[in-house]
Amino acid sequence: MASRLLRHSVAGAAALDPATVFRALHGDPAADAFWLDDAHGWSIIGTGSRWPLDGPLLPALAAEERAWRTDPLVVDADAPPFRPGLVGWLGYEVARETMGVPDARPSRYPDAAFLVVDRAIALGPITGGARRVELLAIGSAWTGELDAWRRRIAAALEALAANPTQPVSQSPDLDPLPERPTVRWRDTRDQYLDAVRACQAAITRGDAYVLNLSTEIEVTTASAAGFDALEIYDRLRAISPAPHGGVLRIGGVTLLSSSPERFVRVAGGAVSTHPVKGTRRRSTDARVDAALRAELAASVKERAENVMIVDLMRNDLARVSVPGGVEVTSLLEVETHPRVHQLVSAVAARLRPGAGVAEVLDATFPAGSMTGAPKRSAVEILDRLEQRARGLYSGAFGWIGRDGDADLAMTIRSIVLDAAVDAGGAGVDAHADTPGAPPTPPTRANRATRATIGVGGGVTALSVPEEEYDEVELKAAALLEALGAV
Repeated sequence: MASRLLRHSVAGAAALDPATVFRALHGDPAADAFWLDDAHGWSIIGTGSRWPLDGPLLPALAAEERAWRTDPLVVDADAPPFRPGLVGWLGYEVARETMGVPDARPSRYPDAAFLVVDRAIALGPITGGARRVELLAIGSAWTGELDAWRRRIAAALEALAANPTQPVSQSPDLDPLPERPTVRWRDTRDQYLDAVRACQAAITRGDAYVLNLSTEIEVTTASAAGFDALEIYDRLRAISPAPHGGVLRIGGVTLLSSSPERFVRVAGGAVSTHPVKGTRRRSTDARVDAALRAELAASVKERAENVMIVDLMRNDLARVSVPGGVEVTSLLEVETHPRVHQLVSAVAARLRPGAGVAEVLDATFPAGSMTGAPKRSAVEILDRLEQRARGLYSGAFGWIGRDGDADLAMTIRSIVLDAAVDAGGAGVDAHADTPGAPPTPPTRANRATRATIGVGGGVTALSVPEEEYDEVELKAAALLEALGAV
């Protein structure tokens, strides 16, 4: 019998919010878990075993997809917008696979980390004061262990809804941070301005058209409690809500994201991407805010930058599409978010028969909006200028479903939490646990004491270096505020 996406509605949980559910069921900061928010108000919460990945990502993913096709997943048309399969992230250094660039700067994080997920909780948008709440699982019927899980989780959700004031599920010794964290920018303002000018010199030489220069901010706390990832994500959602958010905790590393940019969406034999290039701040003065929006829409520099990336993504998608199957479905539209206005375009393609998510990633990763164009030259120039591995920043996160669909967002406007290593070498190997092993207790060593933030922007020949630095500060502001490190 073919596997189906089983669905069970939990009517008694319609008043719950995702934060309450995640804290109650996955409040242990040492346990692997995920919470994904999408642009349509859906939140998906769950856990799974770690996907064993001992070598390159793409061959392993292609093999996984071939295995899935032998037992195709049947999904109802009105199912929530999530498919069980793999949930996690791939870091920027996967570019070594997709582009063959040298392995010169290994990241302290694994190139990719995913959970194997066969069940989850889906909480829909609020409609008429209530949510649609469904339990999702892969199987032929709600029998045996799946039925036991369904009953257990449904009962837990209904009890939580009946007692919404019950204490948050967390370790009692995780006290609030007693002091403001320490902030260290990798590059000073002058160093970043020099790097912008070096980008412009490379563009003048004809080595590139646009370069997405980035830097990194490290925020550390000396508190024994460490950072509370869920409190930070609550603040981030309130300060800077975005279409693609999430908490992903895998192997002692936590990714918190409020990303405005979708990398790729694969569905029904089609793929789409939504590059974001061009940013302006918001203003509380309505007239000033409208002027900033209009300025972005009319900016010659920002429009040129966006169009160059659109052209790059068209070429990337053409590698996996049917002839003539690529089109620009939206060009240079201004999207408004709580903190910024952004210039967004959209490119779509019809995939050639047999092309799966692994082939799409091989053709498109890393995203052109995170590199520049031409992509290979941009990656090499940026590596020389940035002098660091980007890690999770400017990679992608989300889900890859057993039915061949996928939804991956850009890892931007994001915070990565892990345990800092002190001067005496104390710390934690965040990836030492074996897949399926019990979670390590939340001791001082593996509580998150370090947060890293990647920020950057596109540089063109028309860029004003000081304005590029202002944009970097603007993009970092909400993230630092969420960390209590303004």
